[in-house]
Amino acid sequence: MKIAMAQMSMSQSMEKNLQTSLDFFRAAEGNQLLFFPEIQLTPFFPQYQGRDAKPYLVRSAGSEIAALKYAARAHGLYASPNIYLERDGKGYDTSLLITPQGEVAGSAAMVHIAQAEHFYEQDYYTPSDSGFQVFETPFGKVGIVICFDRHLPESIRTCALKGAQIVIIPTANTSAEPSEQFAWEIRAQARQNGVFIAMCNRVGREDQMDFCGESMVAGPEGELIVKAGNSEGLVTADLDLTRVLPLEKRPYLALRRPEWYL
Repeated sequence: MKIAMAQMSMSQSMEKNLQTSLDFFRAAEGNQLLFFPEIQLTPFFPQYQGRDAKPYLVRSAGSEIAALKYAARAHGLYASPNIYLERDGKGYDTSLLITPQGEVAGSAAMVHIAQAEHFYEQDYYTPSDSGFQVFETPFGKVGIVICFDRHLPESIRTCALKGAQIVIIPTANTSAEPSEQFAWEIRAQARQNGVFIAMCNRVGREDQMDFCGESMVAGPEGELIVKAGNSEGLVTADLDLTRVLPLEKRPYLALRRPEWYL
């Protein structure tokens, strides 16, 4: 499976961010799956408390999603953009899965919503009402876990138990955060669940936040396959998903005794 991550710098303009996203589709042609960082069409507005984020909401029938669907079809890619999606009058931090035919196969919204300095996400995001999603593709099963969700091990574990061979994580990590610990976290969960995990980050300075890039992919033995630098660019990896064993042959999954878990 050839995967591409758009390690992307965002501006204040949604139109410019959309154009940058479309440019990444062109750059990723020849890969099979392209995905993006968290809320790729907007500046990182959750760094501020209680502001009006309605201008950043994207509608399912809006021009932005139409453009992304067209790009997936034009360049023959599965694509997973992450957007601030409006649904029933509420805003969701949402990743779509778009097919190479330009159709939305499904979506996954953030489940656990953080509230911390510069991450005032509870002011804006509604928690998912459908949980973690895994999608069937011709090259394997793809799970989606969004940013903060990855810190709760049940998130990636749930995707693994649903059969995911790779879990993709759109994120917004800054240079002020413990990036080395984040790398170990991803590697440990990849090993514990016997899956590939790919995490795609924003990059660049946005007011008080300096997004560090360092998008990465870890393999099912916990090995670090690729780790990017801190500049904008396309990050790619060629992954052998046959290395992901059936659930009954993964030792940490086959020996589970959930009747004893809280």
